[in-house]
Amino acid sequence: MPNEKSDSQKQTNKNVHVRELETLYNITNILTAGMHQREVLAEVLDTLDSELGMNRATITLLTPDSNDIMIEVAHGFSERQSRNVQYKIGEGITGQVLQTGKAMVVPKVSEEPLFLDRFHRKKIANEEISFICVPITIGREVIGTISVDMIFNEATWLDENMRVLSIVASMVANDVRVRRDAEIQRQSLEDENLRLHHELEDKFRPENIIGNSNAMRQVYRQIHQVAAADTTVLIRGESGTGKELVAHAIHYSSLRAKGPFVKVNCAALNENLLESELFGHEKGAFTGALKDRKGHIEEAQGGTLFLDEIGDFSSVTQVKLLRVLQEREYQRVGSNRTLKSNARIIVATNRDLEKAVNKENFRQDLYYRINVFPIFLPPLRDCKDDILLLADFFVEQYSNRMSKDIRRISTPAINMMVAYHWPGNVRELENCIERAVLLSTDGVIHGHHLPPTLQTSDASDTIGTGSLKERLALFERDIIVDALKRCNGNLAATARDLRTTARIIGYKVGELKIDFKRYRRKKG
Repeated sequence: MPNEKSDSQKQTNKNVHVRELETLYNITNILTAGMHQREVLAEVLDTLDSELGMNRATITLLTPDSNDIMIEVAHGFSERQSRNVQYKIGEGITGQVLQTGKAMVVPKVSEEPLFLDRFHRKKIANEEISFICVPITIGREVIGTISVDMIFNEATWLDENMRVLSIVASMVANDVRVRRDAEIQRQSLEDENLRLHHELEDKFRPENIIGNSNAMRQVYRQIHQVAAADTTVLIRGESGTGKELVAHAIHYSSLRAKGPFVKVNCAALNENLLESELFGHEKGAFTGALKDRKGHIEEAQGGTLFLDEIGDFSSVTQVKLLRVLQEREYQRVGSNRTLKSNARIIVATNRDLEKAVNKENFRQDLYYRINVFPIFLPPLRDCKDDILLLADFFVEQYSNRMSKDIRRISTPAINMMVAYHWPGNVRELENCIERAVLLSTDGVIHGHHLPPTLQTSDASDTIGTGSLKERLALFERDIIVDALKRCNGNLAATARDLRTTARIIGYKVGELKIDFKRYRRKKG
């Protein structure tokens, strides 16, 4: 009889070991299946349950800030249940295993005071539960835990089950490590791609123009495309959008960069004076012409002539300009001598030239001649993403000019600027910032420093009304938004900057209705 029991026990042990080996083999296949991490880990827990009777298994992982322990996957529980459970390091059995890196076996959880009963029940159908929790480690770093419930049985080899579970934990740790390394590599490649993308854009972006919106990036691409050629460029856009800056950018990006850049504001001169300014005049050509004078076309030889507000040209001047564009020839006022022009011509207007052509106020042939390569500058109201960039640039510019230390623009002031329609475009924004820098006394530009045209009932930060809670929320929102700007909208980085947890920052962002994504650097 003793020999029969011994043989039976050996056979039982052999069967147990075979089942354990088969389970580990199956888990190996699951981990190499290439699915998403949550799906893989869920299948691992399913296998532990079906093959080894390890019920209600859970895998916990540290949060990115390493302060909390969150349920990654749980077998036998709803997603809502698992999502609402978390532990602190050192709290309960799970927290202690993660803190010490040592596995723990609890034969009867009802007799264990450290068992918090947040997620697992102490009994199933009035039967005692045994609990096993092992650490998941990568090197010396403990990154999480695997824990399982088992119906208490005196004959159950809890230490053997702990050993098997530890093997599974090491396999899971290797999978997590591989996935982390792959994610780091992917993120590194993405960051490098983004860096190269921005470097390429920066190469095309003129230094004198501020803006990252898609509309402005299209302008940069057009500047890069046309700069190297001598093609006539028509810059269109509302007043104050920066047409002269684009003309500068084209000139200084071209092969004519070492030549002169001559600007003529056509709207500021009457017909007779404009003709003399453009083409020059001979001595005695008209009253007051006491000596010969070069015109702007001649002054721009080898360089660029920028004609601003070309829509104000008279019909006579339009004919003469058309000759310059087509034949590269012109005559001074009062002279019959034909001169050759070697100036590139860039023109700009805020007028509707098509309507002017239909009304016969602008020559159709001249319109077609100057409309070879049009560049449209969008109004500021269509480039909301650029408002903060421009505002920061002007703040720095006028702070230096006025010798004032302006550290930031308050969130309510930013909201007011973003909400405003900016009929005067960038020029109006610049004037507003100049005024605000002048008025600021505490290193911050507040809403009440902006002109009355920008004031809104709910955006001014004079903080004269509202409850204490509302005023504190406004101040808190201001602090978080400032940190988000510094960290490019990254919540984890913002949490580190403010010395708090990513969970708290995420909660505050939702509570204060902060659109953190608007502060992220655009990828393309």
